[in-house]
Amino acid sequence: VNQLEMWQADTYDAGTIDRELSWAEDLGFNTLRVYLHDLVWSHDPDGFAKRIDHFLGIADHHGMRVILVLFDDCHRPDPEIGVQPLPVSRVHNSGWKHSPGQKLVLQFHDGTVAASEKKRLKEYVQGVLTRFKDDERVLMWDLYNEPGQTGNGDKTNVLLKLTWEWAQDIRPSQPLTACLDGSVGEGNIAVNADRSDIITFHCYWGDDLEQTIIQCQETGMGRPIICTEYMARELGTTFQHSLPIFKKYRVGCYNWGL
Repeated sequence: VNQLEMWQADTYDAGTIDRELSWAEDLGFNTLRVYLHDLVWSHDPDGFAKRIDHFLGIADHHGMRVILVLFDDCHRPDPEIGVQPLPVSRVHNSGWKHSPGQKLVLQFHDGTVAASEKKRLKEYVQGVLTRFKDDERVLMWDLYNEPGQTGNGDKTNVLLKLTWEWAQDIRPSQPLTACLDGSVGEGNIAVNADRSDIITFHCYWGDDLEQTIIQCQETGMGRPIICTEYMARELGTTFQHSLPIFKKYRVGCYNWGL
């Protein structure tokens, strides 16, 4: 139902992961984008690192390299460690949780965040990157998914900038990125455009896809471009519509889910 359930020791399900990645392999997938969560690292860093390593091994067995996502401003704003809510039928991402959570993001913005929380998040970012910074099974690091969503806007900018600084201090061998389209707030988008090694974007509207790619090419000034989220049938980004456009512009693409 969310990142916490995927990665906590009691609910990490290697059998299901292996089965679903075998389906993806059969469809021709060669890479995946997967979300981590700060609370799992803080609760059990050694165990979490071992589960990430195990997951990367399963993906590698199926011929896939992985983008790992560290933070996220989307959907439910109040993550908690432990048993997660059951899925709600017909509700999109009904149990998905922010990382680190809206309360902390806003505390970074207004300067009231506890020193212990800032230290905890820095240790999470740098701990994960240090552990896997030279691991060839990791294709790229997506530092912050859609910063500014859920009404945050540029209030996320303080944490976003710190996340970039923490990651660049480690300087992993893999590229660093955070999306342009999909982020909310001019400041957030500017930071990501300036610091990303690879330009990434999200697009769910079929009529907007080609123009979004062209705009990213202009912003990227020669950097590679990858669409890290697309495919909403009701909005027109079907596989039939989108894949020829991605091929035309030589843009990599990750659909949301399998």
